[in-house]
Amino acid sequence: MGTVFKKLPANKHNIDLGLLFAVSLCAGISSLLIYSIVKSGISDIEGVGDSYWQTQIISAGLGIVTALFISFIDYRKLVKIWWIFVPITLVLVALTFTSLGYQREGADDQGWIRIFGVSMQPSEVMKIAFILTFSYHLSRDEEDMNKPLHMLLLLIHGMIPIGIVALQGDYGTAIVFAAILGFMLISSKISWKYLLAAPFAVAGVVAVMWFNFLSSFHKQRILILFHPGTDPENIEYQQDLGLAAIKSGGVFGKGLFAGRKEYIYVPELHNDFIFAHVGQVFGFVGSVGIIIVLAYIVLKIFADSRITRDRLGRFICMGAFGLFFTHCLMNIGMVLKVAPVIGIPLPFLSGGGTAMLSMYAVIGLVISTYSHRAVTYNVFYDEEDD
Repeated sequence: MGTVFKKLPANKHNIDLGLLFAVSLCAGISSLLIYSIVKSGISDIEGVGDSYWQTQIISAGLGIVTALFISFIDYRKLVKIWWIFVPITLVLVALTFTSLGYQREGADDQGWIRIFGVSMQPSEVMKIAFILTFSYHLSRDEEDMNKPLHMLLLLIHGMIPIGIVALQGDYGTAIVFAAILGFMLISSKISWKYLLAAPFAVAGVVAVMWFNFLSSFHKQRILILFHPGTDPENIEYQQDLGLAAIKSGGVFGKGLFAGRKEYIYVPELHNDFIFAHVGQVFGFVGSVGIIIVLAYIVLKIFADSRITRDRLGRFICMGAFGLFFTHCLMNIGMVLKVAPVIGIPLPFLSGGGTAMLSMYAVIGLVISTYSHRAVTYNVFYDEEDD
């Protein structure tokens, strides 16, 4: 049967306004925080100027439009055009290994490209592509997934993006992809035998990475967590400054415009260590408030995964859940010095146009599963879907 077009009833497309409001609230606070950093002058040493908070505002605005646009597209149709967005994503990622690729100041990986004067991080786009393609793969093969060959193919699918970002030197993003893969598999009909074997497999991978791939610098970042204050190269100084900034905010913080002399400078304060600025600006109360909003976002995505109309929608939501949960846990843990510094941004709060847009795009996918859980007719309706 062919595709038909029918008018969408006004009460049929229900947008998850609570989720969209929460992420937009974080994006708005992010713009204020970066504006505070720029105007105070505490990050002049890194060349962070007006363009950073302006980019954040523009990215947030475009992000809302992107999320709403994606939410109107039936996610079941979107996954079927994987043959369009996957090649584009792979080309963008491949460019990071050419002369167009570069290592951003303060980062450990060559994961950025600059095209026509615009900088972007292709791995952020690849997260979206992976959530869609792996959800589609898993939903089509779930009944046979516990057969060894089928499981092997699923794992190969999952290891491709993990391997690519690891080759870039971005081990933090590799962990995020592994978490997305893990949460999606756990939400499927995977056999308990594989679940029992998983910890041993993970331990083996960690051992191989430790002895064969991680540099002494990366190892020291991990070991210093167990032996603070014993680092001769002062690798932990960034985290120490971050903790000092959080403590300096006290209960209610110093406010957004306390001035350069009042704020503590922390490298990458506008980006990966934005939570340190949350602490000194808004204090303990504000920091807890931000954590509550982030927890709401993560838990709302999980709740939406329970009411989708099919398994494909559930897998998309669980992939998004794994993405945001891991980013929040690792970033805040990194600033609080309970996790190593691995360059993971805090969703909707850390500076960065690519990250902001990609996060909003993932939210758009979640809202699409929410909106289409009971939709029968829309502009992308196909009679074969009923």
